[in-house]
Amino acid sequence: MQTSPLDAGLRVLVVDDDLTVAEVVAGYLSRAGYEVIRADDGPAALECAALHRPDLVVLDLMLPGMDGLEVCRRLRAEGPVPVIMLTARGDEEDRILGLEVGADDYVTKPFSPRELVLRVESVLRRSRTGPASDPGAPLLADGLRVDPVARHVSKGEAELTLTIREFDLLVYLLRNPGRVLGREELMREVWGWEFGDLSTVTVHIRRLRGKVEDDPARPRLIQTVWGMGYRLDVADEAADGPSARPGRPERSGRPVPPDGPERSGSPVPPDEPGRPDRPVRPGRPGRFTTTEG
Repeated sequence: MQTSPLDAGLRVLVVDDDLTVAEVVAGYLSRAGYEVIRADDGPAALECAALHRPDLVVLDLMLPGMDGLEVCRRLRAEGPVPVIMLTARGDEEDRILGLEVGADDYVTKPFSPRELVLRVESVLRRSRTGPASDPGAPLLADGLRVDPVARHVSKGEAELTLTIREFDLLVYLLRNPGRVLGREELMREVWGWEFGDLSTVTVHIRRLRGKVEDDPARPRLIQTVWGMGYRLDVADEAADGPSARPGRPERSGRPVPPDGPERSGSPVPPDEPGRPDRPVRPGRPGRFTTTEG
């Protein structure tokens, strides 16, 4: 497996205290064309990241000295480096905690090294190009200004710090205002996956609301539509001008669809759009192998 020319020479930091796992992952990534550096505990991972400035970090959750969650928090505090979390357990709590602290993706052990390489390629591709091939003009909504080319987000005078997936998710929502988007569609269009754990989308929506909404507990911009998914509601005055809806004719004054069963004064619905978490399409169970196969 070889990377595209754009991926060639990119640096990946692999952090795992299991020597066998670290060697196999590093070997597959090296054969795919990446420059690989390794660390076997939390403090060493932070030192390597500061010294080598990796383009992506593959980070085990359970580490000596400092766990992967704390390492991820500190990495995210220093900059927008993409992080793929490795977890030894399939517990939803572990996955959600990793996403909550800013991980862009996760892989559950045991896993296929080839699948991990594909995840690395996907995250790196998204970090460079975003979810659309035609970036278009800046996007405006409810005080937000998003520049897809510069990958910059501001609200009023304040600059917002988003992870790669949060940024791509916001851009996709802004390019589809007033339309209900199911979690399957968001996973396919934003993550580039045909199947996966839909709670990933739920967690990212919750994190995104925490950064772009004035009151995340009572969101005005990103609405939950029960049993269907999510919808971005844009006020007419925020939608004036071509940058609010790039590539589409202006439809100022068109009413926003009602929000289903929610009523004024009713409790704010949870993040879940009324559907249990399930894969979009069942795939083969992951495995870990030390052979090329």
